[in-house]
Amino acid sequence: PGSRRFRTRRVMLPPTHVIFDLDGVLLDTEPLYTRATQAVVDEFGVIFDWKVKAGMIGRSDAEGARHLVESLGIALSPDEYLRRRGPILDRLFQSAPEMPGARALVAGLKGRRVPLGVATSSAHRQFRAKTAHHDWFGAFDAIVCGDDPRVAAPKPAPDIFLVTARELGAEPARCVVFEDSLSGVAAAQAAGMRVAALPDPAVDAGRFAHADWVFGGLADVSLEALGF
Repeated sequence: PGSRRFRTRRVMLPPTHVIFDLDGVLLDTEPLYTRATQAVVDEFGVIFDWKVKAGMIGRSDAEGARHLVESLGIALSPDEYLRRRGPILDRLFQSAPEMPGARALVAGLKGRRVPLGVATSSAHRQFRAKTAHHDWFGAFDAIVCGDDPRVAAPKPAPDIFLVTARELGAEPARCVVFEDSLSGVAAAQAAGMRVAALPDPAVDAGRFAHADWVFGGLADVSLEALGF
């Protein structure tokens, strides 16, 4: 990781609002998903690796499950995979850790009175489980989950970010989005927002070169660099 960062050269209005993805951005839940998925597919003698996982990050549960069973060629339906994975995740989510720098960045933005939102593909029940022991999530002014009926299509469609912007009373062009997935970056850009990408260390950061900024982690983020 380190402090790699760059931005495209575009002249835009100063940002006023910030929207965060959840998994892999605010909370370090991606390893938990990996553990739960490997536990499910163990009986088929296959390995759930980054080649498969990269195609799932940022997608809805249904789309991710479909990608998994097709990629690994296992004798499970997407629904059965999700049914088996559910109880394992529920246990793991009880101890989901925060990402380094997440709490400090949120506090810094709130100190500047910047309205904050969360736009996550997770269902609301999962969001509650992941954040139950993180009282700092009270700092967010809007939270929109993937099962919100107003979100007609999942990322990379822009729906979830546009709904979150409306909840915040924000112009999309004045929003900065933090995302760790290519589909999330595409969704935010389709919504007309600027994007700060946070690629997992296992992913080539060069694939995110179309984002406005690329950071090695939230601890590397400079609010001044973002325009605040």
